[in-house]
Amino acid sequence: MTYPPHIFADNPINRGETERRDEDWILQQAEDPASRFLPFRNLNVLLTDQTPPELGWLSPAILRSLPPEAVWIFLGLLDGVAHFSVDLSKSANTADRVEAETGWRFEDCRTAGETMSGPNTGLLSHARAQLDWNLRHGFCSVCGHPTEKKRGGQSRQCPGCNAQHFPRTDPVVITVVADVERDRCLLGQSRGRLQRMRAFSALAGFMDQGEAIEEAVAREVMEEAGIRVKNVRYHSSQPWPFPSSLMIGCLAEADTTDINMDDEEMTDVRWFDRSEVLLALDGRSEELTVPGPIAIAHHLIKSWATGATNG
Repeated sequence: MTYPPHIFADNPINRGETERRDEDWILQQAEDPASRFLPFRNLNVLLTDQTPPELGWLSPAILRSLPPEAVWIFLGLLDGVAHFSVDLSKSANTADRVEAETGWRFEDCRTAGETMSGPNTGLLSHARAQLDWNLRHGFCSVCGHPTEKKRGGQSRQCPGCNAQHFPRTDPVVITVVADVERDRCLLGQSRGRLQRMRAFSALAGFMDQGEAIEEAVAREVMEEAGIRVKNVRYHSSQPWPFPSSLMIGCLAEADTTDINMDDEEMTDVRWFDRSEVLLALDGRSEELTVPGPIAIAHHLIKSWATGATNG
């Protein structure tokens, strides 16, 4: 693992593989006064009013104010105590009351990730991704029948056709390509969020089925920039719970250097000298803006610019 770990990694929880096989045990833990529940509202997480904020864990009493169909998930064990996440999206009165009584607030998870400590962000990533998956998969993709939560929310089963459904994680390759001879790196600006931020980042894309990491890196860089690469090597990875991706960070060397950009996917692709990248990392460049430390792209770019082995 990269040290220090990336934001949204370093989850300290024991996911309770053995314990979650017992559905009755999970129900008992959900009523145990010692257990803790992390509420979400529209996938925004409850944070305390501390500085910096902490995750806003509540007692199981929160369940008594929710309808029976409310979605709650067993996350695992911390110091032997069961921890859960719970969705308050359809219980606006309860969510408002929680904020009023505690003085805490529901916060966007990206913003939360920028303000909390590493282990907390790892736990947040786990809780948000697993809750989101359960909220999205209430019906069987095989026959359309409503599904039932199993293993505390780690899977769902269809009582109609008996199909089992498990959360998926979508792998994404993200790569900084270096032109070794000219001491520069390749960065791009994709259409969408990066375009609005006016930032340049490492080139990235989802892996295809039946594709190795190295093949995905070569394909994505060729598709987005028209550049052939060589000597692809792994750097580090980052869970990205929006909704549930795994960012696989790589470094590669350019085998060609003439850019032929895909202008439907990208708004700009350029080579940037090391000196300019170092200025951008310090926020002092007038030409280049790069993603902040919340993103693995920042650490890949920093790794190349400083010559470090990881970010």
